[in-house]
Amino acid sequence: MNSRLKIPFGTLSITQRSKNLVQEVLESGRVSCGKYVGEFEEKFASLTGTKEAVAVSSGTDADALALAVLYDFGAKRVDEVIVPALSFVATGNSVLQAGFRPVFVDIRKDTLNIDPEKIEEAITGKTKAIMPVHLMGKPADMDAINKIAKKYSLYVIEDAAEAHGAKYKGKNVGTLGHMAAYSLYLAHIITSIEGGIVTTDDSNFAEILRSLRSHGRACKCKKCVLNISSSYCPKRFQYGEGIDVRFVFERIGFSCKMNEIEAAVGLGSLEIYEEILKKRKNNFDNMSKKFKRFNQYLASIEEETYEKIGPHAFPIILKENAKFTRDQFVDFLERNGIETRSLFSSMPTQCAGFEFLGYKLGEFPNAEYIEKNGLHIGVHQDINEEHINYFIEVVEDFLDRIT
Repeated sequence: MNSRLKIPFGTLSITQRSKNLVQEVLESGRVSCGKYVGEFEEKFASLTGTKEAVAVSSGTDADALALAVLYDFGAKRVDEVIVPALSFVATGNSVLQAGFRPVFVDIRKDTLNIDPEKIEEAITGKTKAIMPVHLMGKPADMDAINKIAKKYSLYVIEDAAEAHGAKYKGKNVGTLGHMAAYSLYLAHIITSIEGGIVTTDDSNFAEILRSLRSHGRACKCKKCVLNISSSYCPKRFQYGEGIDVRFVFERIGFSCKMNEIEAAVGLGSLEIYEEILKKRKNNFDNMSKKFKRFNQYLASIEEETYEKIGPHAFPIILKENAKFTRDQFVDFLERNGIETRSLFSSMPTQCAGFEFLGYKLGEFPNAEYIEKNGLHIGVHQDINEEHINYFIEVVEDFLDRIT
């Protein structure tokens, strides 16, 4: 076994075109949201198969702004949004940041996604939306979720932060609800280093999103001549003499525009998207196949025939009969150069920030189990079969020692 081999959790691929564009942006002096953000939005929408995409400063902002759109359609600040109990904490944070109350539903341990059979019992007269998370890039059960949403006239907003490249029954994740929110953080397949983006087929939603990301202002054209070139804008004083549209605020908004430097990195990332997706998917499939030999004590997610997992990372869950703890396993992996991350927490019962909502430990047994027994490792484009074989050897060594 090659004890000198290391498997870092993530990597970052920045193309030469991105470097050239960043230099161009810096030299131009136009670094705020402008033409390259617009180009990135158009290409991202085309990639996902949606009519619109609106870029923002983080995946959390993408979630929050998608939810905040609902105020234009009758939502109130006392209303509720159903989310899975298990996710990166940004999911729950974004609901609160948008001004709503998160209502949590337990997950299924085999999929790591929200359990549709438990959603209806969480619906109240204040429920306005369901926000399923495609955790680890595995699509949520969208047929069941959309059926419930239609029955109760609810909006569906996909948290697709980790699901770049995922498909569900022949359709791209990101096209399965009213809107979808992606993260473009550096660990993801498509990255702008930081950043996020919302996709939708509804031009009204997109227009509101452009307003929301810039303080709620009335200036929300898809291509803003003022931002791109400081050219004459015939709409600037449409509200009356001396009233600048850029200082008319139609709604409570945020300040979370993507900037041109981030867009430059994102545009380069889109150019190598297919290559990176293929590498990650090959790594994920290879690791999944070889990892099955450990199914007596360890499990992972499975790809069903009707779906394609977007290969964000490789999750590992200790089974209940495991003769060791997650911490023992993680310590052995880390000592052997394999970097790990915990597999998130039950937000309502294991994250202190949500204590004020009044949930009690034990209400979400599956999510709570994953927090104590789950981890994930990288399947990114900078690892290959040698790394995967090394990982398998390390796991075998651990199990031989401890069982």
